[in-house]
Amino acid sequence: MSEPHASRWERCAEWPLTAAALLFLAAYAWPILEPDLPRGWGAVCRAVSLATWVVFALDYVIRISLASARGRYVIRHLPDLVVVALPIFRPLRLLRLLLLLRVLNRQATASFRGKVAVYVAGAAVVLIGCASLAVLDAERGHAGSNISSFADALWWAATTVTTVGYGDRFPVTGQGRAIAVGLMLGGIALIGVVTATVASWLIDRVRAVEDEALYATRQDIAALAAKIDDLSDRLARLQPGHNDAGPPP
Repeated sequence: MSEPHASRWERCAEWPLTAAALLFLAAYAWPILEPDLPRGWGAVCRAVSLATWVVFALDYVIRISLASARGRYVIRHLPDLVVVALPIFRPLRLLRLLLLLRVLNRQATASFRGKVAVYVAGAAVVLIGCASLAVLDAERGHAGSNISSFADALWWAATTVTTVGYGDRFPVTGQGRAIAVGLMLGGIALIGVVTATVASWLIDRVRAVEDEALYATRQDIAALAAKIDDLSDRLARLQPGHNDAGPPP
């Protein structure tokens, strides 16, 4: 979306979508964390979830309508289409919480690495928290399941995203294993970002040292050249027949 209207819409929609994502997280998490929630409150949570899904769908439609190349935009944003169109993937709407990282990013340092650090930290918290809720919702109450509380789910998510995988907690349902695959891929991606950031920092440090050494070498060469020129002038004055006053008129 390159048009001014599209950019204006993204700026205006950023905070409302952030609020909608937080509302969805609360409505999604409350029934999971409190299974004995009264039926009335459960209905409220379902209504809030549906309302936020409508908000996300409207945002997607508006972004497509404002895009200059709509077909290319749809192809480049297929995950958004999947999240909006397929009810089975509706838990992926939790990824809308990544909008919060934009807000946090404004408070970060202006350097690229500072922004990456904020994104990685925020993405790790969101990924672990959302995966914990999703796997608990999928696993609790099933035969053979060993994830029966949010503490179990949080421990499983932390060990999985860091690729430690102790194996004391693991999903047994198809939905839980699908969540596990997504969490593993997310953990690998986060580790890759951290590794790339550290490598970039090391390269920049080595380059800075090399630049300083090169600058010092050039300064030394310039000083030596100046001394050589000065010695050449002195030697020329000592040559026989040299006249400092210059040629006669």
